[in-house]
Amino acid sequence: MGNWSTRRRIAAATLVAGTLDILAATGLTLAYGRKVDAMLRYVASGPFPGAKDMGRAGAVLGLAVHFTLMAIMAAIFVLAADRMPQLKAKPVTWGVIYGLVTYAAMNLIIVPLRFGAFPSSAVGIASQLFCHIVLVGLPIALIARR
Repeated sequence: MGNWSTRRRIAAATLVAGTLDILAATGLTLAYGRKVDAMLRYVASGPFPGAKDMGRAGAVLGLAVHFTLMAIMAAIFVLAADRMPQLKAKPVTWGVIYGLVTYAAMNLIIVPLRFGAFPSSAVGIASQLFCHIVLVGLPIALIARR
């Protein structure tokens, strides 16, 4: 999967975007009066349905699932940017676009396929768009540019 520079940018983008996104998810979870470990177990329950009943191990698994998804998102963009110079030339534009793409992929395809749900409130949609654009797409695009 590319040279050392490519792997480093994928790792950095994963770490930065993944951390920003999980911190936002934690903040929103707490703001709604919910428990962070339950949110993490919910994330893990996507690929591992039994994770909801796994206690702390399920929460740790949720964090691993989150960062795995983020690594996939980061790798796709970094690898594409290495082949398409326009992505590196305009990282803000393409970061916003990639944030919208990741939002659509997660909320219109992946989550509904697994859970049959889509955030339907204006606040839920707005917060998801903000997270995917500002906390995921932009950092990944800016790091890919390096």
